Amino acid sequence: MFVFTLCLYFWCWLSSIHGLEFRYHNSMEMEQYLKDINRRFPDITLLHSIGQSVEGRELWVLILGQHPREHRTGIPEFKYVGNMHGNEIFFPPSVSKNYLSPAVGRVLLLQLIDYLTSSYLSDPLVTRLLNSSRVHILPSMNPDGFESSARECMNIKGRYNKNGVDLNRNFPDAFKSTTDREREKEVRAVMDWLKTENFVLSANLHGGAVVASYPYDNSNGGSELQGGLSISPDDDVFVHLAKTYSYRHSEMHNGNGCYDSQDFSHGITNGYQWYPLPGGMQDYNYVWAQCFELTLEISCCKYPPEAQLPGLWAANKPALLAYMQQVHLGVKGVVMDSYGKPVQNAVVEVLGRRNVCPFRTDRNGEYYRLLLPGNYTIKVMYPGHKTLTQTVQVPYGPDAFSALTHNFLLQNSDYSSPATQVPQFCTTPDLGIQESDSAPLLPSVFTTLTILLLQRLLTLS
Repeated sequence: MFVFTLCLYFWCWLSSIHGLEFRYHNSMEMEQYLKDINRRFPDITLLHSIGQSVEGRELWVLILGQHPREHRTGIPEFKYVGNMHGNEIFFPPSVSKNYLSPAVGRVLLLQLIDYLTSSYLSDPLVTRLLNSSRVHILPSMNPDGFESSARECMNIKGRYNKNGVDLNRNFPDAFKSTTDREREKEVRAVMDWLKTENFVLSANLHGGAVVASYPYDNSNGGSELQGGLSISPDDDVFVHLAKTYSYRHSEMHNGNGCYDSQDFSHGITNGYQWYPLPGGMQDYNYVWAQCFELTLEISCCKYPPEAQLPGLWAANKPALLAYMQQVHLGVKGVVMDSYGKPVQNAVVEVLGRRNVCPFRTDRNGEYYRLLLPGNYTIKVMYPGHKTLTQTVQVPYGPDAFSALTHNFLLQNSDYSSPATQVPQFCTTPDLGIQESDSAPLLPSVFTTLTILLLQRLLTLS
């Protein structure tokens, strides 16, 4: 018995030295691994659950950084999300490609956690990344689907959650009303999560192709629809982000499709041009959470043999790290009132970029705006204060692991100057099915009812 215990201890010691094994870990194994990592690296990690799946499995998020337990001013928040689809094939309308969502993303994110924690303070890149940003990793958004999936390259079982719902069609949509859709537990958990952190940059990992897809995923035929693409106001930034990943990937930039799928120039694609997708997570992040998000398709096969996993990690590792570094693009800072106090919900608008929902300062008075190098005019608006307009010259921040810091000090408005007209709030759609998911694009029902009520009271008087 003593010999057996000694051998078991020796095996565990070797495992800790050689890192995480390349295989598909089930949910219990993944949970134990995350807890072990948090125990071994308490100074740079924090493990917490953002909610539960339909079957009650925890949605674990590991936070990594120099200060994992709290946000620090000037430190941007970054996230990766994996395993949104458990494992499946899906054929999008009018698209003749096999859309396979593998468990590979889950494997790669666990390997990324292993690499970041083991390399901190010994690898200069990893050290600077974790010292300059706060990284959140959700390895499995759909653990129920993963547990029910079949380990085959092409099989439909496991794509959906326990209720049979595709989570990447269940978010509120900016272009199409989805009031008849009840939000799934996993989707509600992510929506609530986005309210607790001011995420700047994100990516969710899928499969079925080898391509980086960027917003918009949908369109209602408005001005955003240009030449078959649904173009966002920050299209130049999204194209740069997608190319950053594809060109740091060993093969993605070649643009080769999978099986009978199309080829992708530079290994990137506009989501809508590929195929329209209502209720997607990346559009929701961008429109309502001020978070730039890409969808990374990283494998043709949904469940490649475990022997291929080391090669997939080697192909994606440089790209995963380079993409994280892009959280330092553009400009950041604090908006303060005339007394030097940070203000929440000030509108920070880059002229020439009319976002569906205006970017606003968070509860710390901070703003983060991903921009490519160049000169930009920024307009800041806050009730009771004069509109402040300034031009800034933005350098390339990722090389220095910091975006340009530019703070704004507002002045109280006076009677001689016109009052600042601040855009109305762009309220995140309700989690349930009672409220229109296209609220930011529609007139406020509350305002209309208030006017009618006032008119009625005046009539009675």
